[in-house]
Amino acid sequence: MDIFSHSLYGGAAFGRKSRKSFWTAFFIGMSPDLLSFGVFWTTGILGLHNIPVFRGGHPDPAMFPAYLQILYNITHSLIIFLAIFLIIWLIRKKPFWELGAWGLHILVDIPTHSYQFFPTPFLWPVSNFKVHSISWSDPRIFIPNIIIIILIYGFWFWRWKINKSSPC
Repeated sequence: MDIFSHSLYGGAAFGRKSRKSFWTAFFIGMSPDLLSFGVFWTTGILGLHNIPVFRGGHPDPAMFPAYLQILYNITHSLIIFLAIFLIIWLIRKKPFWELGAWGLHILVDIPTHSYQFFPTPFLWPVSNFKVHSISWSDPRIFIPNIIIIILIYGFWFWRWKINKSSPC
């Protein structure tokens, strides 16, 4: 899934308590991609490695530095997510629900990534099992994704307008 869809789903699912909660979940929803591909693009812009040239289709994974796959494995693992979620819960003595946007990011990526380009290593480091599915950029996934986001936020806006115009 694209980074903005992850943010919007994360905010809608785990950020409904307050504006702060929404923005926290929104940014946590994009963080797995920011902490892997964001680091990759930033280090490339800083000249620490070459940035691959994309000429349509999926690029060859060999074009990417090894550290990107390591970061991707860490940030896209349900095992790592659950461990961190539980550690934070133990420290805070209550769950940090906005962190659920990270777990949702992984769950949405599993059926929207193919073997061609960064399949989701959701069981890493226990297993290298990955699901081969339809890429999120395929119109069969991309168009329904946009429609679902419009429906979710359209409903939210409609509810807000109804509650705002209510006399009570």
